[in-house]
Amino acid sequence: MIMAMRKRHSPEQVVRKLTTADRLLAEGKDVAAVCRELGVSEPTYHRWRNQFGGLKADDAKRLKDLERENSTLKRLLADAELEKAALKEIARDAPIDRQVVIAA
Repeated sequence: MIMAMRKRHSPEQVVRKLTTADRLLAEGKDVAAVCRELGVSEPTYHRWRNQFGGLKADDAKRLKDLERENSTLKRLLADAELEKAALKEIARDAPIDRQVVIAA
């Protein structure tokens, strides 16, 4: 049995394929036939429909860019929080040097 290589589609390609799918469905083809023609599985088609349903190609690209930026920012925040916790731990365990001033 030969396994198909997984292909990544750009957001623009997904929106184009969904537009083609809409046209084919309007012509009376069923979802299975449309998926075969597009070269994707039915679960992929439905996932794309949920994710990119009413978007245009530019909107889809912008969405992907924002998701990528959001992921980067989340990672940076997690790193900063980890560093902050480590510094608190170090500060808690550090000996305190206090000079005792005795009034004469």
